[in-house]
Amino acid sequence: MALVTKPTFVCMIVVFMLLVSLCSSEPNTVEAVGYDYGQGHPKGPEQWGKINPDWKLCSDGKSQSPIDIQSKSVKEFSDFVWLQTEYKPASAVLTNRGHDLAVVWKEDAGKLILNGTDYNLLHCHWHTPSEHKINGKQFIAELHMVHESSKGERVVIAVLYEFVNPDSFLTKLLPFIEIIKQDDINLGKVDASVIQFDHGRFYKYIGSLTTPPCTEGVIWIVIKKVENVSIRQIVDLKQAVGEVYNLNARPLQKIEGRTIWDSELITSSPPQSSPPQGDL
Repeated sequence: MALVTKPTFVCMIVVFMLLVSLCSSEPNTVEAVGYDYGQGHPKGPEQWGKINPDWKLCSDGKSQSPIDIQSKSVKEFSDFVWLQTEYKPASAVLTNRGHDLAVVWKEDAGKLILNGTDYNLLHCHWHTPSEHKINGKQFIAELHMVHESSKGERVVIAVLYEFVNPDSFLTKLLPFIEIIKQDDINLGKVDASVIQFDHGRFYKYIGSLTTPPCTEGVIWIVIKKVENVSIRQIVDLKQAVGEVYNLNARPLQKIEGRTIWDSELITSSPPQSSPPQGDL
């Protein structure tokens, strides 16, 4: 994990003032989404499993996400693990799903290959602050890249962020994030290869979707190396979803005896990919 400098006191004050300004934004209604993230709210995380019978796993599941990954408790993989991404430019839209912003690919955007199985890239979205924690530490944001196999099995890559420099992918999206309302915005061809993360160092465990219906059996790949994001970019993400959902991280879930695997030192580096292409 790269060493980063802590925000100065002045920087923290700026963050606070910018986040306060979000209160003036037009909020998305809870009714439209069906749930929210407020602790103790009638439609908050503790109630998700009771709101809809199809969401029962949110309350009763035994393999729920997110979790706090404690490095002292993880186990090294006993077998060789191959993680490779083969993304390519494909038509995509930016959509406001009420509870988050997502880039959704409308064509074949490539795939993730995990131990020989292909998982096609479907979409990516952001949570602020991070949903997963590492050794008790929560980060300023978390990106989820959602993939699915031909059998309907899901793999989610989770990338964590701290305040340092702007994220290059969000920089390209900024003009669209600033104007998005309820209608999707056509982004043209988007190559997910521009999303920066370290393929070779990650934690892996079996969990769930972190939003209703909280479906289990999801393979989580939590990247160890923390990436950079700017204050402005976080403010823009929060502004776009409004006051109700600008804190859209599900509380931590119990590990329930699950094993968390550590890839370090035995996961292969992927082949060098071609330079990213496309409109974005």
